[in-house]
Amino acid sequence: MGLEEALGARLGGEIRDLTRMLGGASRETWSFTLDGRSLVLRRDPDGSPRSGAMRREAALLRAAAGAGVPVPAVIDDDDASIIMQHLDGETIARRILRDETYANARAGLVEQCATALARLHSGVAVDQVDDLPTDPDPVATLRAMLDNLGEPHPALELALLRLDSSRRPSSRRTVVHGDFRLGNWMVDASGLVGVLDWELAHVGDPVEDLGWMCVRSWRFGGPHPVAGVGTRQELLDAYAAAGGESVDAAALNWWELCGTTRWGVICVQQAATHLSGAVRSVELAAIGRRVCEVERDVLELLYPDLVRAAARAKPPLAPASGGPHDRPSADELLEAVQEWVGGLTLAGRDHFLARVTTRALDVVRRELRLGPALALRHQQRLAALGVESDAQLAEQIRAGRDGSTVAAAVCEAVVDKLFVADPGQLS
Repeated sequence: MGLEEALGARLGGEIRDLTRMLGGASRETWSFTLDGRSLVLRRDPDGSPRSGAMRREAALLRAAAGAGVPVPAVIDDDDASIIMQHLDGETIARRILRDETYANARAGLVEQCATALARLHSGVAVDQVDDLPTDPDPVATLRAMLDNLGEPHPALELALLRLDSSRRPSSRRTVVHGDFRLGNWMVDASGLVGVLDWELAHVGDPVEDLGWMCVRSWRFGGPHPVAGVGTRQELLDAYAAAGGESVDAAALNWWELCGTTRWGVICVQQAATHLSGAVRSVELAAIGRRVCEVERDVLELLYPDLVRAAARAKPPLAPASGGPHDRPSADELLEAVQEWVGGLTLAGRDHFLARVTTRALDVVRRELRLGPALALRHQQRLAALGVESDAQLAEQIRAGRDGSTVAAAVCEAVVDKLFVADPGQLS
């Protein structure tokens, strides 16, 4: 039975205009109409394990609505999906940040989002939703996630070392949204319409949600640290004014670093989902090459001067490879494939994935040109530190090795990765 037919049988009506929506690397989102009424389906991809998370998310949406948090109304749910009210507005961050339509919304967005968080943290009891996970030690959780992935990342280990040594104990435990950011907010011309994507909700320190709003990746090129539109102090003031407990700047900064590190680990995890074969996806594969962007963000929070110094270096150019190969060269073949992909007439998610594919091919082209020289430079860098691999360096950092020499080497390595993955990030 196809999805459209299954929805019709489930809801007892005529399904029309079933369309896969953009985004959703971990879950699928579909829009459709039921007897003329606009609805949205969120579901796990085929083959994903059924953990009860969808029913928990639906219960969270109902509880949040009761606390005055703007959310879409739940129409139906089961172990694999939620069907909810369609909200009118925009979720694409770059449109919200740039289109004149949302100028007034941008002016009030920090205050509205802070109010929604204050209502969530104070209005939904931790025992109101069954089986909410608890994260008592986020640093230990992130280290365990990295260990399970088996992929060394010295930059992330430096962040975890700093987080471990500067943690600020907190006895507060509330329901935390877990992914409260631009991109998961429905916004119209007047501001916040709905808070979406509750799949990462858990019991934890409420400041986690505030710090997550400040992570650089969620500014989408906006000039200000909170969702690209506001300052950290504006966020803290609005949160307190809406009834949230007072939060000091040091606690917010700790959670911003923790959130940035967490996003880096999640990117590694998403790429591993593709590499393992669990969900083969060019989108997930491309995310693996964005880890170095987040590592750069982490290092700028820790060592901004060292990152700036490393970014001033130039990438070494490798000589053209020889061999008996005829033209077109590997680079020219990639260019031909890019031209073909770019010329396809596609819409919706297929158009989005074509753009992802084109960017991935750009990464391959840059690696063909720069990879050999960068690999040699990295081996020399590791040798100067007395280690043979990133794995050995990461292990030593976790054991407590840091200092300016190690930090500078890690900054240089991350910048070298960015020369291939996205050199525009270094401008």
